[in-house]
Amino acid sequence: MKAAWFEKFGAASDTIIIGEQPKPIAGDGQVLVKLKTTGVNPSDVKKRIGAFPNLLDNGHVIPHSDGAGIIEAVGKGVPESRIGERVWVYQAQYARLLGTAAEYVAIDASRAATLPSNTSFEIGACLGIPAMTAHRVVSSDGAVDGQTVLVTGGAGRVGYYAIQWAKLAGAKVIATASNPIDEATCIQAGADLVVNHREANWGDKAQEVNDGEKVDRVIDVDFGFNLPEVLKCIRTSGVIATYGNTQIKEPTLPFLQMMFMDLTIRMTIVYAMPELAKQQAIDDIYKALAEGHLQHRVTHVLPFQQMAKSHALIEGNGLRGCVVVDIDA
Repeated sequence: MKAAWFEKFGAASDTIIIGEQPKPIAGDGQVLVKLKTTGVNPSDVKKRIGAFPNLLDNGHVIPHSDGAGIIEAVGKGVPESRIGERVWVYQAQYARLLGTAAEYVAIDASRAATLPSNTSFEIGACLGIPAMTAHRVVSSDGAVDGQTVLVTGGAGRVGYYAIQWAKLAGAKVIATASNPIDEATCIQAGADLVVNHREANWGDKAQEVNDGEKVDRVIDVDFGFNLPEVLKCIRTSGVIATYGNTQIKEPTLPFLQMMFMDLTIRMTIVYAMPELAKQQAIDDIYKALAEGHLQHRVTHVLPFQQMAKSHALIEGNGLRGCVVVDIDA
């Protein structure tokens, strides 16, 4: 089968190889998916540049966790009725070497979720990490109906979906953005208000635009860096649900201040989500897709031969939407 892989760490242009690899076979409890698209996420780039030094100890890696395609075969224990089903795939290259940057992937049947007929394979490749992470950070600590949710970095891949999940759940949403284009993107996604997180004291501004009231929950893209401003605008007994920490690798927490605020800190990564939470996300994603309630931003769809470019796009600063590679192109 056609595939892209890497055998060493480094720049995409120096490491990604395109060629032929053996076609996998669906094992017990697995499905064999003929992939149409593969999605590229920041975690894929981090793995390729060496964030996990032992990753290549057992051989080459076909990268990418997310993708979409059609089930071609099933293994023992999986109903044959699933053959021909349109699916989106997630967690394909977690704790295993063979991901979705290939014509085929054999994966646990539970990791291949039904893709509604009204949803393209390009969108399907964007659902695993971005949409599931956003669902988790919004829903993990109780209902947000009637609450005010602050989404930092609302124009980002996860933030864009988080705004939508919060609105669908009945919340008032304040987002942060750094420029007029991103502000418009947040409003398009459903944000009621937007503040500029490049301005000094933006935490005070978030409370000000909320009629002086503090927010109930914060969905945060960069925990350590944003924490001082977040603490200005979150209420006592509020929740900070974070899925990223980029600029300050080992943040120092003002423990006493946070303790006396009775705050809950929720740290999220899609791979470690409880299975029940994953299934709830899948169910809600299917419903929202089928009913046309989710917006998506696919900024680039590249041909397979440009796999290295897809990684370079994710590595570059400023890209907000999803990058997808068309397997057949």
